[in-house]
Amino acid sequence: MAGPDSRPPVPAAIRLVYSLPAAPLAALGLPLYAFVPTYYTETIGLPMAAVGFTLLIVRLFDAISDPVVGVLADRFRPRMGRRKLWFALSLPFAALAAFMLYSPPDDATTLWLGSWGAMLSLGFTLAVVPYSAWGAELISDYRGRTSLAAMREALTLVGTLIAIVLPFAVGARSDTSLPGLGLLGAFVAISLPLAGALAIWKVPEPRLPPETRLAFGKGLRLIAANKPFRRLVSAFFLNGFANGIPATLFLYFVSDRLGLAEARGPLLFVYFLSGIAGIPLATWAAGRAGKHRAWCWAMLAACGAFAFAPMLEVGSIKAFGAICVFTGLMLGFDLALPPAIQADVIDADTDMSGEARGGIYFAAWGLATKASLAAGVGLVFPILAAFGFEASGGTQNTQTALTALAVTYAWIPIALKLCAVGLMWNFPLDEGAQKALRLRIEAR
Repeated sequence: MAGPDSRPPVPAAIRLVYSLPAAPLAALGLPLYAFVPTYYTETIGLPMAAVGFTLLIVRLFDAISDPVVGVLADRFRPRMGRRKLWFALSLPFAALAAFMLYSPPDDATTLWLGSWGAMLSLGFTLAVVPYSAWGAELISDYRGRTSLAAMREALTLVGTLIAIVLPFAVGARSDTSLPGLGLLGAFVAISLPLAGALAIWKVPEPRLPPETRLAFGKGLRLIAANKPFRRLVSAFFLNGFANGIPATLFLYFVSDRLGLAEARGPLLFVYFLSGIAGIPLATWAAGRAGKHRAWCWAMLAACGAFAFAPMLEVGSIKAFGAICVFTGLMLGFDLALPPAIQADVIDADTDMSGEARGGIYFAAWGLATKASLAAGVGLVFPILAAFGFEASGGTQNTQTALTALAVTYAWIPIALKLCAVGLMWNFPLDEGAQKALRLRIEAR
């Protein structure tokens, strides 16, 4: 009988080539919601309400595209590989859309923003869903999946740092408030097709055995019956919700509560740089304690560090910098371990259904990510408004408003993370359980 590790190990060079597209993909997705609204309102001069409505439509389109791409990525089995096919199709769409959206003409309209924004979102989803499923299927053993996810997410953080630095540090246009946005679009347009083509050429896609094709309704019922997936996606949503709140309020907290407006960029850079350093730490901890338990310890540690944030005095740059470094290290756990656990959860579905359906699972993962970010924005701004917090520059907020900002920034996320820990602490798919799943799958 074939064992769970019967495939030959994937060499480190192949794992690196597979991971390379993660950097331009991160640089592709972040600016759409971080920089584009400011660019199109301040530099292009479009009305803020029109830009907001247009991006809302793009978000809705993005949410609909996830499950559609997930089903397509699972259903079709072309000769070149079902993951490779959709990933290859995404590259020209995403590259062109990034360049056009991030380098608009001076007379660009909301139609330009909406059409290229929708194409960028579609290209991003077409890339990320099959790309993630490809990685989950590339390696079948418990620890190897952690290693692959860690390498991919480290490059994701590299792309995130590039996306943060270029719009502010490099002058692509002298008259723009975000001078490097056009250069960032050019970076994505060049590096994504090159890295993607190299991965398609060099990285194998495991051959799948003949499988029973499930009816769509039965497939959905099996997903709903997958208890490890329900626990994982619920914990992932809660932790993403917890991370999305301080991400939304970071600039306000640093500027208004700590009075350190000039330090916002450096602190953000230090946070993500620490995330890169946290990824090998996460890999080591997962090897010692198991993936789910290591993730839980990291969430608890982040809660402990974040608990002090509301108590900081104005100007406490060293203390808050230390919090940014420590919670950045824990971000490495958040990025590397849940996707590796997700690959194990897909094994549970394959064991039940007889079908390898990583596409639809990673589509659901993407929906949970987007829903958690939307929930963060939907919760925090009404809370702050209720306490009289004003985000406009130059406003002198009351102490009550600043206290509400600090509590919302740090303590609400702690409560959410503790709920996620409760869900994951006794997660059933440890290394032994995953090996048993692989034995049953390969025996069939």
